[in-house]
This record gives sequence, structure tokens and C-alpha cells, in this order.
Amino acid sequence: MTDSDDLLKLENQLCFALVTAARNVVAIYRPILEPLGLTHPQYLVMLALWERSPRALNDLAADLAMEPATASPLVKRLEKEGLIARERSSVDERRLDIRLTQAGLELRQRALDVPRQVMAAVHMDIAQVTSLRDGLSPFAGRTSMEGVSTL
Repeated sequence: MTDSDDLLKLENQLCFALVTAARNVVAIYRPILEPLGLTHPQYLVMLALWERSPRALNDLAADLAMEPATASPLVKRLEKEGLIARERSSVDERRLDIRLTQAGLELRQRALDVPRQVMAAVHMDIAQVTSLRDGLSPFAGRTSMEGVSTL
């Protein structure tokens, strides 16, 4: 086999490593998020809302790198669970604003330990996780997040 043949081996493919890693990351989060009553996509929505609430559905979807049509069912499910509320903007009736409820705010306290549990599950410290996340930035369509130390 030549060196160029090695380039086409499945185990040498970046895309395969990323897809496999993404699937495994979600599997790691699942048992950690289950006691909170959240799926991984719902957790991402809550993280964005814990950073800023209220916010427009389109803004929320953009921050989550998804289409509003994909974010909408997640938001509806979280509303059904009583964690968020959807309401028409008082400034622009066409805009749907999403805000945290008191239960959604309180859930944040319970979620504070999630990053530590994930790091423990993968046997990595914050510096290693930050380095990995920053290394993935070109593939995530974002600029470097150097200096930001969140999971």
C-alpha cells in the first residue's frame, strides 16, 4: 500500500473521527443530563438561555448553529416542561421571544456540576478540554475561543 492509499483508510479520516467523537460525546452527556430531565440538544438550548434571556427564537437558533425550524420543537418541549416560556415581542409582534421561567432559572443551579462530571467521565481537565475545543474551532465555523474556559 502506498502513502496515498493510507489517506483513504477509514481510520485516517478526520470526518470519521469527528462523527464518532460527536456520537460518543452525546452518549457521555446522556446519563449526566438524565437526572435534570434534559436531552443533549435541550441542554444546549438551556445553556444559551442561561447566558441571555429573553431572546428571539432566530437569535437563539443562530447561536446554536441550527435552523429556527430545528430549534422550535426543542423550545416547545422545554416550554411543555415548564422551563421556558414563548411570547410575542412587545417591540415586534412578528418576533417570538424565549425566556426562562423560574423553574428554568432554578435548573441552572442543578446543572452547575455537569461540566465537572463530563471531564471526569473523559479523564480530562479543563485545560485539556479547552485545548480540544479550541482545536475544533475551524471545523465548527467559529473563530478561536482562546482564553474561554468553559465546557
